[in-house]
Amino acid sequence: MTHPPLRLPTDLAAVLAPPAQATAEPAPQGAPDNLTLWYDRPATDWETQALPIGNGPLGAKIFGGVATEQLQFNEKTLWTGGPGSPGYDFGNWKTPRPDAIVEVQRQIDRDGRMTPEAVAAKLGQPKTGFGAYQTFGDLYLDFAGTPQNPASYRRELSLRDAVARVTYAADGVTYSREYFAGHPGNVIVGRLSADRGGKVSFTLRHTSPHADKTVTAANGRLIIRGALPDNKMRFEAQVQVLNQGGTRTDDGDRVTVTGADSAMFVLSAGTDYAGDYPAYRGPDPHAKVTAAVDAAAGKSHDQLKQAHLADYRNLFDRVKLDIGQSTPAVPTDRLLRAYTGGDSADDRALEALMFAYGRYLLISSSRENDLLPANLQGVWNNSTSPPWSADYHVNINLQMNYWLAEQTNLDETTGPYARYIAAMVAPGTKTAQEIYGARGWVVGNETNPFGFTGLHDWATSFWFPEAAAWTTQQLYDRYRFTSDVTYLRDTAYPVIKGAAEFWLDFLHTDPRDGTLVVSPGYSPEHGDFSAGASMSQQIVRGVLTNALAAAKKLGVDEGFQAEVTATLARLDPGIRVGSWGQLQEWKSDWDSKTDDHRHVSHLYALHPGNQITAGAPEAEAAKVSLTARGDGGTGWSKAWKINFWARLLDGDHALKMLSEQIKTSTLDNLWDTHPPFQIDGNFGATSGVAEMLVQSQHDYVHVLPALPSAWKSGSFSGLRARGDVTVDATWKDGAADTIIVRPGKTGPIMVKSGFIADRYRVYDEQGHEVGPHRDGDTLTWNARAGKAYTIRNEAAATLPAPPSVGLGEPLQRVQAAEANAEVTGPRCRRPAAAPAPPSARAGG
Repeated sequence: MTHPPLRLPTDLAAVLAPPAQATAEPAPQGAPDNLTLWYDRPATDWETQALPIGNGPLGAKIFGGVATEQLQFNEKTLWTGGPGSPGYDFGNWKTPRPDAIVEVQRQIDRDGRMTPEAVAAKLGQPKTGFGAYQTFGDLYLDFAGTPQNPASYRRELSLRDAVARVTYAADGVTYSREYFAGHPGNVIVGRLSADRGGKVSFTLRHTSPHADKTVTAANGRLIIRGALPDNKMRFEAQVQVLNQGGTRTDDGDRVTVTGADSAMFVLSAGTDYAGDYPAYRGPDPHAKVTAAVDAAAGKSHDQLKQAHLADYRNLFDRVKLDIGQSTPAVPTDRLLRAYTGGDSADDRALEALMFAYGRYLLISSSRENDLLPANLQGVWNNSTSPPWSADYHVNINLQMNYWLAEQTNLDETTGPYARYIAAMVAPGTKTAQEIYGARGWVVGNETNPFGFTGLHDWATSFWFPEAAAWTTQQLYDRYRFTSDVTYLRDTAYPVIKGAAEFWLDFLHTDPRDGTLVVSPGYSPEHGDFSAGASMSQQIVRGVLTNALAAAKKLGVDEGFQAEVTATLARLDPGIRVGSWGQLQEWKSDWDSKTDDHRHVSHLYALHPGNQITAGAPEAEAAKVSLTARGDGGTGWSKAWKINFWARLLDGDHALKMLSEQIKTSTLDNLWDTHPPFQIDGNFGATSGVAEMLVQSQHDYVHVLPALPSAWKSGSFSGLRARGDVTVDATWKDGAADTIIVRPGKTGPIMVKSGFIADRYRVYDEQGHEVGPHRDGDTLTWNARAGKAYTIRNEAAATLPAPPSVGLGEPLQRVQAAEANAEVTGPRCRRPAAAPAPPSARAGG
């Protein structure tokens, strides 16, 4: 193939000049930082030690070796299977089985249950052409003559700026490497430098398990190009090397730099994947990859880095958390091994780091220009046959990946998820018709990038038609967080409606009591098949409720509304208290007190659903079930339990589950392990911490609902609540000091917190008193979009004056306004010379 001539910059010195100090740098490079993972030795293992960087489509793992540096990299659409793979069938039955489901339903009606193996024999079939996520390969940088035992070695990943670094000293020279994955321009950038001129020398090469490829080097650029053998997917990566000083030579399939002052490389990659059913193919990736590398090579390292920092920090810096953490003096792997979940500042540091890491990983594996959402491993995979294909399990895992997105102010990361779910409607409609004889659309237990919406035959995981309904819950929840009616109308509602229509057709009348139930139904991945399993009923109730609410909000589809309303009236709700006080997992009371299975699926109504309210009898039953199941499980299971206990308003047990996850299900690089590595546990843990601090599932903003006693004093800023509200708070000795809410729309707002039942004040950003209506520990008032409202705990003994108000008003003006304000709120008292509200913008 003929490639266009390279358009390289003529002034390489300008391209590779050392970057000017970034005005937004939080601290000089190498300064102590409580949001940095760092280690005193290179990584030797991909899964447990190497550090991840990513920009959504691209991801890489950094090893930091001294003699040889390794960067394993990925492009998220590189998949085997799908169209072009022999016999690919989207999971639909190869031949019709017109009575198969009815036969299973009849047997369950008669006997009450069937074994998973018996149902799979009736309804399953082997997977054909499902495929697996693929590694793109590895870049190696070989350094000749490097010391065996360099001094001052440090390998780190800064979560504040999404930059990985390696530094060490040898023979009086300090060597530095820096890597980041820039979302602007879709490139991975590396820079190698030394504090003495002429000391940068290396050879860059590429290896890959994909045999059907070519690697060529010309003008300092590696081009890796090929096609996967089973589905003929075309792939390409390009790496441009630029050096300041010294020499650069090409040698067949590698590039060597000798005696340079510094060097930079830029990498981009792509495939011909497209998310369009049924072909899933687009143009050859060559032109797009070439353009990305050319554009990046035409900029200086400083320009590329500043664009990356501005883009990344726009997302990451929205939320800050201070729970009393310190800046650890030991490497992260030693910090992890020393963690006890006790009262030390180091333990708080690791908990805060885990919270921030989940946000970092989501930003790094799901961005606006992504064709695919974060998968079971985010975007990182070093194998051609990864665990579970690194696919999209939709019986919790994909959904858990995005639990934290809206809560922690990362709305932009949800775009790939919404597009992916919408793209399943077309193949899922065909599956609904051919297998289930139903309207709407459906997807099973797991899926791939190629519209696999049908079935396979692994007995305990092949059947989960509720998955489509569950995936749409996040779409409706995004509307609840943003109040974006245009998004609801154009994006969410059509997909939610289709998932609801499937259940309008496929629900089964239970001969035991005449209610509508899911049959056959299965509680993942546990027990026998039955009719009316609790999780199944709760999910269906959720999608029908959301579809009805959305249709009413949009004022559309009156006939559909009537059909949904009638179905909800007959639907078994799937929430029952059993014989020993537990929340039943099945419609029949089969639960065992000694069952400690990692799935606690029947608590869906508690989280992520909103059908159970803390304090209600059903919530107490959920607590009995959780206690019986115990605090064990795999990484993602423990993460879900953090969220459960937070929803039950038990912050100490929620923190205990976070501690258990950290101690027993977290690797040295802080990745969650099932085992093996599975990223949903990281995302679920961050969601759980957010649930301890702010909840809003019941249409009011509950601030500090499940604050652990170990987090004695602290603050957070930037968390989000449903109703388009941003929330900051500070607390001291376990009690809130101040709450600041910033509504994005005008209208009534409800805020709940424990201290409101005692003495409080509410005022706006001009210091004007607000007179809300109080009901116990909940306040209601008419808020204006764009305003900031402070609720202050007047019963707190002392409130230190802050360095600045942080609400756009000089301190003296706020104090004067407070002194003259008339107290109008119920049970509000204004002390003399009241200090201004402390800013909630803590630095953690």
